[in-house]
Amino acid sequence: MRSIWKGAVSFGLVTIPVKLYSATEQKDVTFHQVHREDAGRIKYKRVCSVDGEEIPYADIAKGYELPGGEMVVLTDEDFAELPLTTSRRIDVLQFTPAEQLDPILFNKSYYVEPEPAGVKPYVLLRDALERTGQVAIVKIALRQRESLAALRIREGVFVLETMLWPDEVREAGFAFQDEDVEVRPQELQMAESLIQTMAGEFDPADYHDAYREALQTMIEAKVEGKEIVRPEAAEEAGPAVDLMAALRASVDAAKKEREGAGEKAPAKKRPAAKAAKAADEEKDAKKQAPKRRARKTA
Repeated sequence: MRSIWKGAVSFGLVTIPVKLYSATEQKDVTFHQVHREDAGRIKYKRVCSVDGEEIPYADIAKGYELPGGEMVVLTDEDFAELPLTTSRRIDVLQFTPAEQLDPILFNKSYYVEPEPAGVKPYVLLRDALERTGQVAIVKIALRQRESLAALRIREGVFVLETMLWPDEVREAGFAFQDEDVEVRPQELQMAESLIQTMAGEFDPADYHDAYREALQTMIEAKVEGKEIVRPEAAEEAGPAVDLMAALRASVDAAKKEREGAGEKAPAKKRPAAKAAKAADEEKDAKKQAPKRRARKTA
């Protein structure tokens, strides 16, 4: 991984020099826009809407449009004059319990690695947060944008979660929230039963992107000139007419699926070294068997 930012975590009078790395990456299959006839790449020109001239990138500035349609042009010098105290610093604002943070605020994750001179204070802060069950609320500027962020621990490493500002989260104002919807106790009990039947330990490795895999297979088949076989699409269930009956059927289906998964679960494999040793011992036993029989006969 290549670091994208260098600076320091600052809390109180303690400073920890660190580097940031992107902790996640998108695995989407990427495409280009091309001409259908000859597969030529489609290119776009930067053209001014006033004089129709093509504009070199060096002459392009940022513009802020006013309500009346007027444009305020901002230059690099204008941005350089703005105060950005966190340009090379992660300022700790407070410590708070992790459960008080609404996941809707989280934006992007970064791993935080200490520089050699900052290893001890890094480990000290990490261990202190683990013992107190707290996360650090911080401010940081990335790509000329100051963000609120949370500093938490994952597998012994700090993870910086940039967060949205409160005014960037939309209100969930939907009409059904004001409706008086009656849920019968039997329906609620059956729904709880379904949840309990489907409950289990979450392991992300149990899931995969079936669409991306199918898309990659299709592309590879086209490259090799193979016939493309389309998988059968799953039937889409319509809205339940009888909610209670649908819940009961869902519970039964979930139980059968879980029982089937338990029966198909493969036996645990022995470690390679132990398996090899066992195989060698079995071979030796077979070789020694004739000798033992010969001794008994004698």
